[in-house]
Formats: sequence, C-alpha cells, structure tokens
Amino acid sequence: MKLVFLDTETTGNDPAKDRLCEVAYQVDGELEVARFKPPVPMSVKAMSITHITEKMLEGLPAFAGSGTHEKISGLLKDGILVCHNCAFDAAMLEAEGIEVSRRICTLKVARHLDADAVIPEYGLQYLRYYLGIEVDGGAHDAATDVRVLAALFERLLSKMEAAGMERDAAIAEMQKISLLPSLIRTIKFGKYFGAKVEDVARTDPGYLEWLLEQKRNSDRPEEDWVYTLEHYLGRA
Repeated sequence: MKLVFLDTETTGNDPAKDRLCEVAYQVDGELEVARFKPPVPMSVKAMSITHITEKMLEGLPAFAGSGTHEKISGLLKDGILVCHNCAFDAAMLEAEGIEVSRRICTLKVARHLDADAVIPEYGLQYLRYYLGIEVDGGAHDAATDVRVLAALFERLLSKMEAAGMERDAAIAEMQKISLLPSLIRTIKFGKYFGAKVEDVARTDPGYLEWLLEQKRNSDRPEEDWVYTLEHYLGRA
C-alpha cells in the first residue's frame, strides 16, 4: 500500500464547519500542492497561522469536484494516509467527502516511542528542530510540513526497525498506535506546566478530576486527554 504524506491548510479548526483551502501531499517522493476557494471564509486566526488570505483565494476552483480531490480520494482507497495529528486532517478530508480507511499519525507514534517522556513537545516543527531534521522550506506552509512529515516518519520507522521490527510489521504497528488513544505523560499548560500527570494524580487528584470534565466537554476532540486522565485516576 502506498504511503500518502499529507497536510492541509483550512479556514479554521472545526471540521464540522470549516473547510480545506490548501493541500499538499507526497507519494513516492513526488510532491503536489494546490489551493482552492473554500465555501466558507477564512477566519482571522487561520490567516494569521497560514498567511493565506481571502484575496489570495479569489478565482480559485473549489476543492470538491477538482482533479486533486479525485486523485487523493483514489490514492486513499488503497493507500495509507500519513499526517501529524492525523485525526484533524482525516476529519477535514472526510468533511470534503474523501474516505480515510487507513492512517498513521506521526504525533501519536512519536509520543508512543518516547516512553520516558524525554521530548518536551510533539508539534511537527518542534520535532523537526529537536531531532535535527533538515528539509528545505519555511516554518509553516503545507509543502514544507509534508517534507518534514515524510522525514519524521522515516526517523520513527528507523527507530522501530532498530528495535528489531521488519518494515511492514512496523508500519502495521504504527497504524494500530494511530487508532488508539495515546497516553500523555506531561502537562504543558496551566499551574502544573511541566509536571508529570502521574505526580499530579498523587498530589492533587481534584485538579485532574476538574480537567477531565473540561476535556470531556470540549468542542474539539480530546480523546487522548480523556484516556490519559481516566488512566491516572484509575478509571481506565
């Protein structure tokens, strides 16, 4: 099965109402990038992150019905979608009518392989510089993100192979990891910034109870945090 390394830029962070405005994908080393006019306006927050403005999208075709839509849909029928924080990109593709049946999330795999929680953060660009991944391109655009993504995937795969796994078995294991909630070991916000979740569970379980309620009621998918908090509170 082909690996489809993909990154989207979107009008916002809610797959229920936001849509794709740019997509980059790489298959067999060939990189394709295209922009589209979404059916909803770009949010100011999205523009501040992507540097893609409404004016830049004027006159462009819609993603739905485009050749790019058809090609990606065809690739994913038999291929494996590889993204960083794959739940978001997969949700955006599915909102555009593209079925995603197999996926690998490099964020989940990176977190899973970092069993001792040595890496401070797991954002794509953070991992790029933390691991010394050298690729051409700026700090944030879909094409550069895909190049970093593909290099990160190979780094993670090499680590699994070094541990004794065959390539196909490692890719299959990556898919399993990507479909399950992952355990978050360190808090990166609020009054316990930098603390281990297991330590807070011993000293202030009430805080974790409160946080669990917040994560359960969040508008954004928070399955990893819900799983983590239930685990350390003894409910998993």
